[in-house]
Amino acid sequence: MKHLFKPERMKQVMLILVAILVVKLLWVVVAFIWLPTAGVEYSEERGIKNLYYRVRIASDRQPQIVEQQKAVPQASIKDIDLLGIYSASGSTVVTVQHKGKTKVLSRGESINDFVLEGAGSDFATFSKEEKLYTVTLLKPKKSSGGTGSIKTVNGSDTERPKEAKNEQDKTPSGEIVDAGDRKIIDRSLLTHYTTNMDDIFKDIGIQDMKEGDTVTGFKVSFVRRGSHFSKLGLQKGDIIKSVNGQEINSYNAAFGIFKEVQNMANMTLVIIRDNKEMELEYEVN
Repeated sequence: MKHLFKPERMKQVMLILVAILVVKLLWVVVAFIWLPTAGVEYSEERGIKNLYYRVRIASDRQPQIVEQQKAVPQASIKDIDLLGIYSASGSTVVTVQHKGKTKVLSRGESINDFVLEGAGSDFATFSKEEKLYTVTLLKPKKSSGGTGSIKTVNGSDTERPKEAKNEQDKTPSGEIVDAGDRKIIDRSLLTHYTTNMDDIFKDIGIQDMKEGDTVTGFKVSFVRRGSHFSKLGLQKGDIIKSVNGQEINSYNAAFGIFKEVQNMANMTLVIIRDNKEMELEYEVN
């Protein structure tokens, strides 16, 4: 029988197959010992692009509202007008105007954070934060018929001299009638004195009475003989305590009553005379 393959060839093929088998077995052993049991998949890194872009619209974000603090206007001495000055027996009283409102100040009182320190013949001195300010007396405009300033008046215990003839023409014609239990006052007198305050201090002097820094009343320092105030029954040394039950314990209270007096129909004046309290009754016609 004839052989298809030579024996030598068969041996070579067998050797090659055995060698491949040995290598395969070695690879299995190595893989079992050192390589991980789970397989690792290879993934290629690629840049992924977004399918859309986020656009921030201005209206998406609510604007933050910042509240601006209003600037507080600083007080200025220029806002104060000096209308009148009255000084008697060491007391100083001024009439000032601030933003259209009139106020009466005595020494130590304040307006618009400015404290009245004193006054001269045509000026007043104020202080604020250890600084001194001077306000001069407001002068009336010659070209207009507006309200003029009140002149400075100095009180005195002596009788006032007679005024010049042209001043006498300005004397009110109303009278005060003594009705026994009361005195009847012509209303024209009240109208005159409330619009001509400087005439008051020509006929009567008033000084404040204090206990410490508190005003307790006002003392009459002089009354001009024959004047309307003398006909009211007021005398030198009288201490005025109240009018119609309202205590007069400050200059503001006194001038507050003064402004309303021409609208009153009756008045009860409580005074202290010779350490005794008494009432003076008045009727206004």
